[in-house]
Amino acid sequence: MEISPRTVATIVTVISFAVFLGVVSADPDLLQDVCVADLASEVKVNGFPCKETFDGTDFFFDELANPGLTNNTYGSLVTAANVEKIPGLNTLGVSLSRIDYAPDGLNPPHTHPRATEIVFVLYGKLHVGFITSKNVLIAKTIKAGDIFVFPRGLVHFQKNVQHAPAAVIAAFNSQLPGTQGIATALFAAKPTVPDNVLAQAFQIDAGLVEVIKSGFGPKC
Repeated sequence: MEISPRTVATIVTVISFAVFLGVVSADPDLLQDVCVADLASEVKVNGFPCKETFDGTDFFFDELANPGLTNNTYGSLVTAANVEKIPGLNTLGVSLSRIDYAPDGLNPPHTHPRATEIVFVLYGKLHVGFITSKNVLIAKTIKAGDIFVFPRGLVHFQKNVQHAPAAVIAAFNSQLPGTQGIATALFAAKPTVPDNVLAQAFQIDAGLVEVIKSGFGPKC
């Protein structure tokens, strides 16, 4: 049976695409048993270079067991267990955090540019949500034992809705998810975002922008 040139071209395109996918998806993770991060190295790579010697302490972290202090402006504290705290996580693509909330505390709107987040409520009751790129709020109230997912890169928050402490364990599919607080990024950037930009973006007076910025300055 004769195959038409168009069919041949289609087959070649499909095979080429399959080969391309195989190339870009090959070896997505580590290429050896471990690559313990050398956090002191001056070499800059996408991640961290591997150090030659390591031991069990490079894979150990014990600071998620106890509640963190939440006596701050927002009434919340994130204790991260990422590659900067556990060098053995380098190239493994996972990390954890513990988030503690004071009564009525808030983990303010923020994003994780490099990871999806999933939280498991240890105790308490929280109102949580994320905002889609079409500005739709997806929210739910969750309690001890519940799980909620925040998609990668989307703005999200958690608010303690009870007059008692709350806590969650958060897992990420990145060794270093990164966190960008929305308000902090806009009003506490260095150098500062111009007042006229923020005033126009938020449709407020430039004087109010200065007042808001002052709230992000050093606290006495």
